[in-house]
Amino acid sequence: MYPTVAKRLLRFPAIYRIAGDEFIGNTRKLSPAISKCSLNFCSTTESPTQQSTNISFTASTAASGSTEGGSKRGESTRSQAKAHCQDEQARVLDASLRHVRKLGWTEAAMVAGARDVDISPSIAGGFPHKEAALVEHFMDECLRKLLDIIDSEEDLKNLIPSDRIAKLVRIRLEMQAPYISKWPQALSIQAQPANVPNSFKQRAMLVDEIWHACDDEANDIDWYVKRTILGGIYSTSEIYMLTDSSPDFCDTWGFLNGRVKDAFDLKKSVQEAQSLAESIGAGMGSSVQGLVNTVFKK
Repeated sequence: MYPTVAKRLLRFPAIYRIAGDEFIGNTRKLSPAISKCSLNFCSTTESPTQQSTNISFTASTAASGSTEGGSKRGESTRSQAKAHCQDEQARVLDASLRHVRKLGWTEAAMVAGARDVDISPSIAGGFPHKEAALVEHFMDECLRKLLDIIDSEEDLKNLIPSDRIAKLVRIRLEMQAPYISKWPQALSIQAQPANVPNSFKQRAMLVDEIWHACDDEANDIDWYVKRTILGGIYSTSEIYMLTDSSPDFCDTWGFLNGRVKDAFDLKKSVQEAQSLAESIGAGMGSSVQGLVNTVFKK
């Protein structure tokens, strides 16, 4: 982050504490521990040696407490600064999305967003991956909105799994519709080597949440197969959408429904073939069953 932003984030009241003495602004205030030490020195009847020991012990205790307190205050200050910075970055990214359709997924859009919320444009330099941060923020926001829809729409629960998956993928892709002219740029940013891990993670979370919305409880190899298939359906539909000029992307939704149907029909065909092999195997031996299981192995 640029120094100007850092200075503004770290600007706090001038409060300093040094070895038990407290300075607030320009006013010096003696700490209670040191005051107690002074009173003991003036009123005690102990020997000079004992007085010296007591004073040293009390002063060291005060200094230790001051150091510990200063450390905690330092951690609190850093936490506040970090939280403040993250809040400002989120506000900038939210505002930047309004400029993507004109400026694309660029640092220029982020600078324009910062100006919209009265934050120094130099904050755009503080994002680790610049444009990728904007795309990732959009992906996270879309997932959050999708989860809200899953939790709030009761009609989804009345759909069969294949229809539910098709509808949820469509809802998610419709969120990209306003940015469709700039989405090839977003895909290019996500495909850059430095951004691939986060991009893969976000898409994996998306397909996982969609399967969870279908009450999927698979915990074996099916877990990976299902998510791989759905990831492929989502990606191919996303690419198809880029070249779709039909009204309201009607052709894309038809393509999506066809791919989902094919995926579920394939699973049904495999299950039927295995059941048939079991029935035949019961009368003709295990060789036929083993052959069919090999052909249709998941």
